[in-house]
Amino acid sequence: MKDNKKGTAELKNQHAGILYVVATPIGNLEDITLRALRILKDVGLIAAENTSHTRGLCSYYGIRAKLTSYNQHNSKSKGPELIKALKGGSDIALVTSAGTPGVSDPGSLLINLAHEEGIRVSPIPGPSAAITALSVCGLKIDRFIFLGFLPNRSGKRRKYLRDLRHEQRTMIFYESPRRIIPLLNDLKEFFGDRPIVILRELTKVYEEIKRGSIPDILKDMDEDKVKGEFTVILTGDEKEKDVSDIDIKKRIGELLKGKKTGARDIAARLSSELGINYRVIYKECLSMMKEMNS
Repeated sequence: MKDNKKGTAELKNQHAGILYVVATPIGNLEDITLRALRILKDVGLIAAENTSHTRGLCSYYGIRAKLTSYNQHNSKSKGPELIKALKGGSDIALVTSAGTPGVSDPGSLLINLAHEEGIRVSPIPGPSAAITALSVCGLKIDRFIFLGFLPNRSGKRRKYLRDLRHEQRTMIFYESPRRIIPLLNDLKEFFGDRPIVILRELTKVYEEIKRGSIPDILKDMDEDKVKGEFTVILTGDEKEKDVSDIDIKKRIGELLKGKKTGARDIAARLSSELGINYRVIYKECLSMMKEMNS
């Protein structure tokens, strides 16, 4: 039986099919939900990032649905075709090579098109490499930020990392085996000896989790034996900073005197620029505003 097509929101295309966003295993084929299996067996078409990879999953579970390719190379041409099929009443399952579609893959483009056309989009939750890695890293993860794959070009990657030096949340990156060592070298330069966890081949036979400081992890990497996709988890900047520095107070004062922005905007701006806790700056802004108005 198919999921009920009547969602909570009123849709423009009441007779259209449903775009199911289906999470599939990141490695071990047993890591798939019963609901995901039912949907994949039930839909008329599976739009897969890698059809040969998905065909293996379908073969393993006896799924006979038709497969079509949807990836970064054909998304602009294939997207409208899939939307047309959905409008015609066909249910389609969107799957990525591994994990949850729409995260560091072109799935979000099709999902956005479906929303714009008033077509129901339904999540079928399951595996995600980022969340899986977080669950076993052992670091403080009460707050984290997912950054996916960084720019390929060294200059752009280094600028991106330079801007993250004062990020206080735990950071999650994806990286390929070809670029993992250059990434670690850049992390060492900008983040020093911060604790880091790198994970590869999660849920697979050669699953590996390495924990330590950035220099120690880098020293332990054998460039000739680097294989598999990596998830990298880096601790945030945990150094407590305050606004006792007269230059920082002067900066706040300049922005307040400009009267072009409020305390919240100033706190957000300086917190990002200087790596100081937002609430600390916000409190100081309110205090200085009170003094100026008294």
